[in-house]
Amino acid sequence: MSPLKPADQLRYFHKRQKEIVESIRQLVELESPSDIKQSVDRVGTVLASRFGELGGKIKVHLAEKFGNHLQVDFRAPGEKRKPVLMLGHMDTVYPIGTISKMPCRISKGRIFGPGVLDMKAGIALALHAIEAMLAWNDGKLPRSLSLLLVSDEEVGSASSRPITEKLSRQAVAVLVLEPAYGSHGAVKTARKGVGEYTIQVTGVAAHSGLDFEKGQSAVIELAHQILEVAKLVDAKAGVTLNVGRISGGTRTNVVPASATASVDVRVSSAKDIPAIDAKLRRLKPLNPRCSISISGKMNRPPLERTAAVAGLYEKAREIAGNLGFTLSEAAVGGGSDGNFTAALGIPTLDGLGAVGEGAHAAHESIIISELPRRAALLAGLIDRVQS
Repeated sequence: MSPLKPADQLRYFHKRQKEIVESIRQLVELESPSDIKQSVDRVGTVLASRFGELGGKIKVHLAEKFGNHLQVDFRAPGEKRKPVLMLGHMDTVYPIGTISKMPCRISKGRIFGPGVLDMKAGIALALHAIEAMLAWNDGKLPRSLSLLLVSDEEVGSASSRPITEKLSRQAVAVLVLEPAYGSHGAVKTARKGVGEYTIQVTGVAAHSGLDFEKGQSAVIELAHQILEVAKLVDAKAGVTLNVGRISGGTRTNVVPASATASVDVRVSSAKDIPAIDAKLRRLKPLNPRCSISISGKMNRPPLERTAAVAGLYEKAREIAGNLGFTLSEAAVGGGSDGNFTAALGIPTLDGLGAVGEGAHAAHESIIISELPRRAALLAGLIDRVQS
């Protein structure tokens, strides 16, 4: 256990608030869109240096298409308990050059910039929480911990998922550095599972003036299928389907022979996955002269509020109370890599990063005054999670 009382820990981080802000600024100004490997790898190199200076053992998991994934291990002397795993991502949704249009700046008690909330600030909080715990314990950590920062979370985590799942199986608990929910800073104890499906319709092309009757419009058939998809929504059960992108046809004077729709699917419970998958694959064409094919799958299982998740939240709530604030919980519709670890039965608590608003938007920002509390909460959890 830390030799410092909770109030003293909080004061420690208040005194170092400017240092935390500076770390966040440095990371935000290093742009790292998921699809630019060189840029994400540059962030990884900087972070490897920072965590290495604290004594972390660096392991780089090479990735071909996306950036490399960074693993940092801190081993406490004589530690026999399983380590805590902190989980985050270095990639952002913003293309290169965004920083010139929405530069990192401080205004009205907030830091603005691309990726500052989701989730450069969460990485900085982990850095300073570890640094603090080393300072409080004569250069040693009270327990072993690992940190995994992946490079492809914003695009599905295809290359990093096996690494995330392997490390989580070795951990006693997973602390996810994604941003908190809302201005009150709630942690996330439930997330929906996420999937993407494609509906491909094939019709018969024809000249829209000379041979209109010979054509079979794939676009019209797709319109019927979209209405059928809408009927599958069960908001009360937490099942939603959103047709987010459609395309079809070639020219206005050609009856379209092909049309496609992309469908976002979200479920609150793993038990609903087989049913919604089956319903989508059972879709049949209204026009017998058209054909349809369905591809895709659920790629993130839901993070459900199990007893293990609830127990970790209760511990975090107790720590927050000792620090002088109330920590609430929330269930959200978006997914994270915490979905993977929770689905394996590993106690997982999400939303332990910064407090702010506007993720993925031009007004993305974090509240500076909340940083000391979030750092102290994270350090407290690392310290008090039991084996």
